[in-house]
Amino acid sequence: MTIGFEGKVALVTGAGGGLGRAYALALAARGACVLVNDRGGARDGTGAGATAEMVAEEIHAAGGEALADASDVTDTDQVRTMVARAIDRWDRVDVLINNAGILRDRSFANLDAEDFDAVVRVHLTGSANVTRAVWPAMQAQRHGRILMTTSASALYGNFGQTNYGAAKLALVGLAKTLSLEGAKFDIRVNCISPIAATRMTEDIFPEQAAAALCIDDVVPAALYLVSDDAPTNAVVAAGGGLYHAAHITMTEGAVLPPDRRTPEAVAAAWSRIVARNGERVPRSADDQIRRILAALESDGEA
Repeated sequence: MTIGFEGKVALVTGAGGGLGRAYALALAARGACVLVNDRGGARDGTGAGATAEMVAEEIHAAGGEALADASDVTDTDQVRTMVARAIDRWDRVDVLINNAGILRDRSFANLDAEDFDAVVRVHLTGSANVTRAVWPAMQAQRHGRILMTTSASALYGNFGQTNYGAAKLALVGLAKTLSLEGAKFDIRVNCISPIAATRMTEDIFPEQAAAALCIDDVVPAALYLVSDDAPTNAVVAAGGGLYHAAHITMTEGAVLPPDRRTPEAVAAAWSRIVARNGERVPRSADDQIRRILAALESDGEA
């Protein structure tokens, strides 16, 4: 099976460097027309940095088609204009990779409200803004592929990244709900958790780890997750050539009778509550509720 993007239009945010640039170049190399978005800032979102124009020029030089765009993903008017540019030029948007992000790491005790809000705005609100802008076009054409960028810091926690982890885990919830709402329009929504040595992680990884975690090793998973045959509602981690799925699971748990639903009974049953044998992955919140009701009914019959 060859995965191609001929005739497809892709929008990649935060594509002026790092992973976003790699995604944009790879999509263009496989035939996509690419809108390269990057407002050009430093890692913390201030000042100047990588530019979308340079990446668009790389695509043009390789014989591809691209537009450069410096819109701020946190500004809804700019985002609407950006998406309109892509549709005016190419008549559609098939792929959206929400990659734009900033870092303002600090332990929670030393983190001020602005640094918390700024990170949430770019990662969460920014991704929601761009997704909202492309959603009507994807519904109308009954086709769309959207990729959110989550993180190991969100899935498992990381010291000094409460703002980043909170925003990135919120994106998992956003993606899971959108995968349900988009199903009847063949809009598939997934998350990628990249592990790579980039400008964002340059002072986080040890030197040996950074050398092993190449940006290009993340790209295959990202492109598959926005391809025609992509799954939906998946969370895939990619780094160093290892690709694995992350799941939010539900253990079998323990059913407590009505007269024993006390904090003390929960404490006594704790080992059964957290036991991972037989754990499952609910497909939705409704599925979780059905499993709870089934457990209650089964326990009643026993």
